[in-house]
Amino acid sequence: MYKLIALDLDGTLLTDDLEISPGTVKAIQDAVAAGTIVTIATGRMFSSAKQFAQQLGINVPLITYQGALIQDIEEQEVVYEKLVSAEIGLKLVEIAAERGLHLQVYQDDILYGAVENDKLVAYAKGTNVPYTVEPNLAKLAEKGFIKALFIEEPEVLEGLQEELKVLFGAQAHIAKSKVNYLEITHPEANKGLALLHLAKTLGIKQSEIIGIGDNHNDKELIETAGLGIAMENAVPAMKEIADYTTSTNNDEGVRHAIEKFVLAPSRLSVE
Repeated sequence: MYKLIALDLDGTLLTDDLEISPGTVKAIQDAVAAGTIVTIATGRMFSSAKQFAQQLGINVPLITYQGALIQDIEEQEVVYEKLVSAEIGLKLVEIAAERGLHLQVYQDDILYGAVENDKLVAYAKGTNVPYTVEPNLAKLAEKGFIKALFIEEPEVLEGLQEELKVLFGAQAHIAKSKVNYLEITHPEANKGLALLHLAKTLGIKQSEIIGIGDNHNDKELIETAGLGIAMENAVPAMKEIADYTTSTNNDEGVRHAIEKFVLAPSRLSVE
């Protein structure tokens, strides 16, 4: 039986209206009642992920910031944390300033932007988190970012992504979480490595894990899990590597996956 389920948020657990359907909430709570640990594995801030965890009624460490931070929901213990180096952070700030690109950074679970613009305001509103304007992002970089995020048009990010990969090599993890989001984290900060670390602390084998996601930043999550599941709305590359494809995020894909692989086998074993 599967003992741990890790769920991406946007495009996976959440509908396009950024809600969790009642049927999906019930399936998750039924899985927890049956003894399965359910957690969140998201690129979002911890404070944002925590809101959905509370809605689900789960009280477990959450994987956030693309795997850069695992923290218990009561915020008493940091299980895992990997920061972007000061050198890379400073270079990102420099590139953004020189080219007029929107870069927002995260430190101590606070969202920072150099200026208050439409992109920063829209992001904060969409994720229901506050933001702080800090014109001198370079000053923050010295301490290390937990994540840096460029928000630009897809064609701009495509070239930037390749450029940063050449520039930083193995010193950073660079991935798109949406067509217009390019995220930079520590090289050991991805959902797959974070998931394995969490599973080890819980005494759970890799083969006993389900990972569900939809976008490029879920690659390691889907590959690492004993059962990697892609949403029907996932990008083609994720469907190709997944063991199974479930319904879309708007058609309760997470619910169907949990019922098929966790609840149905559990009921059969009882019978």
